[in-house]
This record gives sequence, C-alpha cells and structure tokens, in this order.
Amino acid sequence: MGYYFPEGSSQQFSQTFASAKTITALTNANPAVATSVAHGYTTGDEILLTSGWEDATDTVWKITVLTADTFSISGLDASNTSFYPAGTGTGTAQKISGWTSIPQVLTISTSGGDARFTDVNPLAKRNGVKIPTGFNATAVTLTLAHDASQAAYITMQGISRNLSKVAFKQVISGGSVTYGFGYMSVSEMPKLNVNQVNTVDAAITVLGRSISY
Repeated sequence: MGYYFPEGSSQQFSQTFASAKTITALTNANPAVATSVAHGYTTGDEILLTSGWEDATDTVWKITVLTADTFSISGLDASNTSFYPAGTGTGTAQKISGWTSIPQVLTISTSGGDARFTDVNPLAKRNGVKIPTGFNATAVTLTLAHDASQAAYITMQGISRNLSKVAFKQVISGGSVTYGFGYMSVSEMPKLNVNQVNTVDAAITVLGRSISY
C-alpha cells in the first residue's frame, strides 16, 4: 500500500519516437506478449503501441524483454477475447525517448476518463438500469507560470500550432508514473490577476488509455 502526493511531481512530454518496429503477433495473455523480430529493446523501455485492439492502441506502455524477438507489455491484460479478438492485435511499437520537463507548473487537473452509461427503461420494468458503454475522453490541463523565453514553452507552442501529438509522462514523488498520448494545446495570451503570477494553460487530450505503474 502506498500514498502519493503531487508535491515534487514532474510533468513531461516527448515527441521523439524511434522508427516503428512491426509487431507480427500479440498474444491473448496477461501480460500480452508481442513478437517483433530483432526489436532491439531493453527491459523498462517506454513504447507507443499501435494495434488493432482499441484498448491497447495509441497508448504508452513499459515493456519487459523476453527474447531477442519477443517482449511482454506490462499492464496489458489481453486475456479477454471479447475485447481483444485473437489475431487482430498486430501493429507497431515505437520507443520513446528525449523527455522534456514542462516548465513552471503551478496546478494540474484532469477531466473525463470516467465511465459512460446509457439509461435503459424496459416497458416491462418499473426500475430503469444504467449500462456501462465505455469511458469519456480524458484531458489533462496544466496551469503554467508564463515565461515566453522558456525554451520548453516555445517548443510546446510549436507543437500546439502544428496540431502534433506527443507522449505525456507524469512522474509522482515516491515513484508512481502515469503515461498518456495525444494532442497538446497551449494558450499564448497570459492571464493576469492582481497579486498572482501571470499564467497560461497547457492541455493534453489523451487519445488512448492513461496507464499508471
């Protein structure tokens, strides 16, 4: 059992993705095992996975190397073939590197990621039911102290303007790490309030799942 706090945390992004390695097979196991001939990875590498499985694709995972041609994807339980149909999980893996710290983060908040439901009211029943149908889109919003000369902030502006996608990593004091992958949007007009530092907002809209280790 562990307790984690936001103080001392680091928010990072990366747009450095190595050349894609083809995954020729992905097993229905916990964790799923990928076959990629001569992948060249090492245990602990962070990869962006694209896959025919919706609950695995466009998501950042850590891996454990098994052989020169196989690795397991930590945290990916693909044993349920209803959500991970056998033989359809093939795709690519790209190693992520070159993480950049997001500067001068003052606050962080998340929205979405919660379960989505559909109300069903059968005529033969007086009591309706809520059936889970998936999850709402996830976004992470950071409030930054505005400093237009910050190199990382300038890079983030370019990413935002180009509608580029980035990997996102949140390192919590104590060791917990959360990953995401999606669009980064950065405001350019600072907010000014008396007796407060000037701020701008940066948001990451997550395309796949948010995975924590």
